[in-house]
Parts: sequence; structure tokens; C-alpha cells
Amino acid sequence: VEERFDRWRFRLKVRRGWLDPVDVLPYRGHGTPRRAFIKGRVLERAGISRSSQRDPAWRNVVNMGRRFFSDEIPGARVRARFYGAEVDATADAEGFFDVAFELAEPPVEDVAWHPVELEVLWPLARDQREARARGNVLIVREAEFGVISDLDDTVVRSSATSALKMARIVLLNNAHTRLPFEGVAEFYRALRRGSGGQAFNPIFYVSSSPWNIYDVLEDFMDVHGVPKGPIFLKDWSPTVLGRHREHKLRIIRTLLATYPWLPFVLIGDSGQEDPEIYLQAAREHPNRIRAIYIRDVSGGERDAEVREMARRARSLGTEMVLAATSAEAAAHAASIGLIGATSGLSP
Repeated sequence: VEERFDRWRFRLKVRRGWLDPVDVLPYRGHGTPRRAFIKGRVLERAGISRSSQRDPAWRNVVNMGRRFFSDEIPGARVRARFYGAEVDATADAEGFFDVAFELAEPPVEDVAWHPVELEVLWPLARDQREARARGNVLIVREAEFGVISDLDDTVVRSSATSALKMARIVLLNNAHTRLPFEGVAEFYRALRRGSGGQAFNPIFYVSSSPWNIYDVLEDFMDVHGVPKGPIFLKDWSPTVLGRHREHKLRIIRTLLATYPWLPFVLIGDSGQEDPEIYLQAAREHPNRIRAIYIRDVSGGERDAEVREMARRARSLGTEMVLAATSAEAAAHAASIGLIGATSGLSP
């Protein structure tokens, strides 16, 4: 019903010339020297203001409302260009599109991030001449390992186990006022540099938060010094709500298949299902998971459950570490040679 109504309203806007200016929003992509992937969304312009440390709560609420009540462009046609490759894509009912590039030759530039040009071919507002944006794709050439990390209650304080507390945090705050866990930025930077301090290990972030707050999370990382990486979120439309475990496992499986030569480190928290999800990943991918770090945000009976899962992970050859702080996780990572002994964190 929602999808039919949205399509009817969209067709009416196009027919009457009521469409607001159209924006194409790229999400950070990823790939290899021969294949690259990028996702994005086409929306009517939402009028979200740039956030700052001094923004009052009411402004954060207004901006968040605009993010969640934005008008997507179903069936929008988008053209993407990347190192001579040109691909057209059609957005789904929620305005999301996915582009995959097959590259005849690898990018010449020996850098991690590479630009992708995006252009909306259809539709545009009545007086709008063009809608363009530049996205970025992380091309992984050589690395010691990859990192896949949860976000809520792993990197950023969210109280994800309480819907009311989480809603209050998300609505009343912005990228500047939401708080990271102590030491998380330093730990992730150490993981990126690897054992010798000179590597560039890719970090991917996977969360069940909605794509509507992508820009908040991207800005949060920049503001708090958390290493930049592709972010995989969820569509919160009524037809795909839930499926938390399936969503995370699907992304983990995709990343391990995309980089078959890389072992991975998985990072999450004890508040939801991360230990169960990561244990399943270790079962499915023998010898691919170097370590699992679980931030302890629960206690009591849940901690006993996680320790039992850690025992099972150990039988598969993977260490699962329940850690109260980033410093504890970093100490273990240094002990098995994932990061240098001088990581900038102290227990």
C-alpha cells in the first residue's frame, strides 16, 4: 500500500511539475582493482542544515525529521562513470540504486580512495538543469587483513538495547554531540596501520541503523577521528524491517567473497546478536577470521553466554575476546600481532 501510494504521488508530482530539486546521494563504495561497487539514493532535496556543536536539540530534531520523511524518487535513472567505465542504473521503489563496474584495467593511481561521478538522467525538477554528485570507492590492493565493525554501542554510544533511549540519542543529537567510546578511534587507527605501522588495512562498518542517518554517521567518523570506511546500513521500509542477523551475515559473506585473499577481524558488542553472528561467520569461513572483539555492554547472564560462544569460537581456531574497553581489545590485538605494541592505548 505504501509503495503504491508513493508511486501515485510521485507520478502526480512529475505530471504537475511539483517535483522539488532532485539530489543523488552516494554512499562510500568498495572494490578490487578489477571490480568496484557503489550504492546511492535519489531523493527530493530535504533541506537539511549543516550540524555543529552548538546546535540546539530542536534543530537536531528538525533535521532528523527531514531525513526520515524525505521523498525518494522511485525508478530514477542514474549514470555512473569510473575510470572509463560507464554504467546506467535504475533506482528501486525507495530510490536506492546499486552500480557494479567491471574494469578492463586497474586504476593507475596508487591511492586507496577513487572518485566516481554520478548523474541523474531522469527525472529532474522543472527548472533543474542537472543533478550530479561525486562518490568515492575504496579499492583494496594489498593489506594484512580487513576489519568489519558494528557501529551502535561498538563505536558510537547508542543504548541500542533500549528503543526509547536510542531514539532519544538519535533525535536530540548530531555528529558533533554523539559520543564515541573512549579509545575506539585510536584502536581502529592502529588496526588500519597493522603490525608494522605502515599498512592500509580496510575497515568496513555494518549496522542495522537506517540509511536515512548515513550522513550523520559519516560526519561522526570525521569529527571524532574514526577511520573512514564504507558503511552498510539498512532500508527501514515496512517491507524489510527486522532481519538484523540476515542483514549482517549477508554483508559479511559478501565482503569475504569480494576479498578471498584477506583474513578478517570482526568487532561488535554484547548488547544484541553480534557474538552469534560472528560465531556463525567463523563456522562458515574456516581460517578467515583472525579475531573477534566484543565490547561488553551487558553483564550478568549475557556475559556468560558470550564466554560460552568464545569457547566455541576457540574450537574453530578463532579467538573471541569479551572486552570492557578498547584498550583491552588493543592489548589482545598486539599480543597476536595484529597491531604494533605501541598503539597509543594503555589498559
